[in-house]
Amino acid sequence: MSDEAPAPPNYPADYTPAPVWEWNTANGGKFANINRPTSGAQREKKLPVGEHPLQLYSLGTPNGVKVTVMLEELLALGHSGAEYDAWLINIGDGDQFGSDFVAINPNSKIPALLDHSTETPTRVFESAAILFYLAEKFGEFLPSDPSARAECMSWLMWQMGSAPYLGGGFGHFYAYAPFKIEYCIDRFAMEVKRQMDVLDQNLANRRYLCGDDYTIADMAVYSWYGAVALHNIYNAAEFLDVTSYTNVVRWANELEERPAVQRGRRVNRPWGPEEDRVPERHSASDFD
Repeated sequence: MSDEAPAPPNYPADYTPAPVWEWNTANGGKFANINRPTSGAQREKKLPVGEHPLQLYSLGTPNGVKVTVMLEELLALGHSGAEYDAWLINIGDGDQFGSDFVAINPNSKIPALLDHSTETPTRVFESAAILFYLAEKFGEFLPSDPSARAECMSWLMWQMGSAPYLGGGFGHFYAYAPFKIEYCIDRFAMEVKRQMDVLDQNLANRRYLCGDDYTIADMAVYSWYGAVALHNIYNAAEFLDVTSYTNVVRWANELEERPAVQRGRRVNRPWGPEEDRVPERHSASDFD
């Protein structure tokens, strides 16, 4: 009698990892043509530069939306220094591997920000770092009280640590992998539902993630989990039973009533209905 547990359904039991991993360039999946185990620039490519001090190079995915929402919120408060040019980086075409982009973000991920208002242009990469940089630069959406600031930063870092399980984990295996693996989908669906429950319980007694004040934590978490709650991300709304997280749905709907959020969601968006697309943004008139 074997002591080994039976393999779960749909488990590829014939796979045994090699002693040393080797890159299989034909491993399939939606993003197989751009995924690789090396970093650095793959080609020389100059980036355009507009007239504003803040130059954003991005795409309207959740990580990009965080930053464009923040910039639009700052402009709505009257911070003229937050005017920005948003240039489209098409990750499907590999724009993120161009030499100028890699010089701003050696990790080759969107978004990337270059601030020309400083004596030497300041590069900022990683979406949470950009939110924090802009919040400190303009003195908005980040509490000054130490306890409130710690709460805000905790939720901001919660998003950065949690979303890879939603996107690279659940989203990949549910929507993008070349074949379905029940174990992987179950594992990451369970984690996404746990995360939604964390948010739902926190928002049961709070208007926003940190209490009564809208912060960069809301912008960051909304971009991913608002998409789960309201926009059928990965075509998985029914599968994840997203409507059961009523507090998350309420919070996400309230954020989407904000005009700056509505504008930010459209920037660097080359897909969807024509009226929602603003592939590049250089002034407020681009939304007209």
